[in-house]
Amino acid sequence: MIILLLICMVIPVSAVDYTVPEVPDQAQGLLPEDRDSFAEGLWYVIRTAFDFVQPDIARCGRVAFSVLAVALLTGLLQSLDGPGKRMVGFGGCVTVGMLLLQPVGAQIANARETVTQLSEYGKLLLPVMTAALAAQGGVATSAALYGATIAFDAVLSGLIRILLMPMVYIYLLLGLMHATVGEALLKRLREVLKSLMTWSLKTILSVFTAYLGLTGVVSGTADQTALKAAKMAISGMVPVVGSILSDASEAVLVSAGVIKNGVGIAGMLAVVAIAIVPFLRLGVEYLLLKVTGSLCKLFGDGSVAGLVEDFSTGMGYLLAMTGSMGLMLLISLMCFLKGM
Repeated sequence: MIILLLICMVIPVSAVDYTVPEVPDQAQGLLPEDRDSFAEGLWYVIRTAFDFVQPDIARCGRVAFSVLAVALLTGLLQSLDGPGKRMVGFGGCVTVGMLLLQPVGAQIANARETVTQLSEYGKLLLPVMTAALAAQGGVATSAALYGATIAFDAVLSGLIRILLMPMVYIYLLLGLMHATVGEALLKRLREVLKSLMTWSLKTILSVFTAYLGLTGVVSGTADQTALKAAKMAISGMVPVVGSILSDASEAVLVSAGVIKNGVGIAGMLAVVAIAIVPFLRLGVEYLLLKVTGSLCKLFGDGSVAGLVEDFSTGMGYLLAMTGSMGLMLLISLMCFLKGM
């Protein structure tokens, strides 16, 4: 009777197969079929992403060459004696603005779409990671990580899309107006806007990294040489906020050794695949505008060079926004993997 009673009380148990959500179509083409190794999968994503970016390098090069030609012609005409020097400078700035506004506007739209995709994909992926961690006994840890990550994701993505992206447009408009008109008030307004964008990004990411430090997520035994290299790479790769994000790089190195399950590998690679092509496109545009601005200072008109520098600064902020969103999601996933 006891044996029969025990048999009736048996509860069926089965393993749960956690799978990551489907990624957008463009990112799907970057993912490898074999996702057993994170290092090999990451290298495949990076190598494939460069194939997508090659046409953008040629396009950005043509735009940079055109801007440099306008700057040289403007500087040459202004060196001649005549009453129309001011109009020549005005025409040069307007021409450069027309050359740069279309590609930069496309990059702003691209960055906005990337931030939205990362945020939406994080909302689908994080519940899977939370359930996987809770199934291993980390119920309280998974709930705390999920709540904090979703909150930071919502604040950062909303801040970027609603406030900071329009600020980039206004910043570029103020830069164009200052280059053509030369009004000192426009320059001060541009600097105030620049400081506000920098402060907003740094504040939210400082709170995020402080939260990781308080919860002990970034503590570990990462190799100091590798840690130093990772901090230098992240700090130099992401403008404006790279130094803040580099403080959380130890979480990446410590957790890299525990990325052994399929959900961890697939989730990390999916996030990288979504972010890497837009990030590389922004990076190419940013670097070429930096180089073009430096050359314009040497051979061209000062107002045109300042305008190109303003556009490169705007691209740097877009790069910072996209990189911040992607790295914050990656570090959050590492936190889940470390708890497993």
